[in-house]
Amino acid sequence: MEKNVILTMRGISMSFPGVKALDGVDFTLRRGEIHALMGENGAGKSTLIKCLTGINDFEAGEIHVEGIDGPVVNHSTLDAQKKGISTVYQEVNLCPNLSVAENLFIGREPMTPFHTIDKKKINREAARIMKELDINIDVTENLENFSLAIQQMIAIARAVDMECKVLILDEPTSSLDDNEVEKLFVLMNKLKAQGVGIVFVTHFLEQVYAVCDRITVLRNGQLVGEYPVEELPRVKLVAAMMGKDFDDLASIKGEESQDLSQAPLYIEAKGLSHKGTIKPFDFTIRKGEVVGLTGLLGSGRTELARVLYGADKANTGTMKVNGKEVKINAPIEAMHLGMGLLPDDRKAEGIIADLSVRENIILALQAKRGVFRLLPMSKQIEIADKYIDILQIKTASRETLIKQLSGGNQQKAILARWLATDPEFLILDEPTRGIDVGTKTEIQKLVLKLAAEGKSIIFISSEIEEMLRTCSRMIVLRDGQKVGELTEELNQNRVMKAIAGGGSNE
Repeated sequence: MEKNVILTMRGISMSFPGVKALDGVDFTLRRGEIHALMGENGAGKSTLIKCLTGINDFEAGEIHVEGIDGPVVNHSTLDAQKKGISTVYQEVNLCPNLSVAENLFIGREPMTPFHTIDKKKINREAARIMKELDINIDVTENLENFSLAIQQMIAIARAVDMECKVLILDEPTSSLDDNEVEKLFVLMNKLKAQGVGIVFVTHFLEQVYAVCDRITVLRNGQLVGEYPVEELPRVKLVAAMMGKDFDDLASIKGEESQDLSQAPLYIEAKGLSHKGTIKPFDFTIRKGEVVGLTGLLGSGRTELARVLYGADKANTGTMKVNGKEVKINAPIEAMHLGMGLLPDDRKAEGIIADLSVRENIILALQAKRGVFRLLPMSKQIEIADKYIDILQIKTASRETLIKQLSGGNQQKAILARWLATDPEFLILDEPTRGIDVGTKTEIQKLVLKLAAEGKSIIFISSEIEEMLRTCSRMIVLRDGQKVGELTEELNQNRVMKAIAGGGSNE
């Protein structure tokens, strides 16, 4: 291995049924560097880490670790830890009901001559480790008494004490506020100075440029490239992640959209926020408007929508619907105000897999009516058949279990669920993800048709082209903050520059 390199992964390939998750990916980590692993959802970041840490078996390629002769294959995370490779995840997987010291030494407790755990030694050693890392806490207190940021630092301290050479931090800052992130960065830089190689997986661009030395970008399971941070401006990083170049300067919306500047306001929100995910934002949408929320994964698109809908309760701010001030504390209240939310994760939050297509379609309308006002079966059949026909849902019958439908048809059924409630306001979060081109076009046309009927729509998509086709205005988010709004000359170049953002790396 070349000097200072502690980890090399060469030609790593892996498939899931029907999907090439990694295709000949290379990755190199040097001693004493913080290396960002970047890519949009499905790029292969997590899969690559799982291949390294023994969770996934890879089909081709080799891994080499400094100080170990020959290729390395880990069969478990414990196996990886023994070779000096530790991972700290966004969700800290320690024991909240044990003390900090006990958590640091789980599975490797020092024993007394009487074969009992040496608590005094555990507490003494834990205090030493914390002092060395400048973490000033009482190690005899239970882990659950500390903030998530401190818990993550304890997980990192445990990894470092197990003599890790390679520390993988997988989205460690997603739930932290700015001060906690700063503390984490201080710790990361301290470990870097001690020669630890850190792999930093994040989708916060600001943080990459604040703390990282090098960036590796993956897209669709393939390596796009490895770059020193100073040689990859933000705009180029966004282009590399999204697979777009800045040559498409023309708007691709076919016809001129109508002027909605005088249309009645449907929602007017001021200073709404949600602790840990969304900083205070203002938002308006008029009747008949399609407003796009754009930004990289993790920018806050979904979180902003969830705050508007009451799925996450706003901590600050006020909101008016049709000119009347409202407080939305739960989705059912939003539904009664004429709102609907198509979630981005249709499997976890959308379909009820063991119910029929009919039952899935009438679900929201039934919830709105309440348990004591059941929809008559004849009405359920009428509604289901109507939307199966309108949306061209391909199903053997309305009584087919929804889990037997293709992803695109499941998506249409969830859309039908909300259309059946005749909403005034629809939030569509990644409505076309994972579905075929024909169905995508149908959904885009339907969005424009609903807007023409006067409905207000928020449209969230990772694909800029479809946002340009459907949206009359786009709000740009970055790191949980609204950073801009685009109304005129909507084109790919302007949108991507806005997503990439300013600063010295523009």
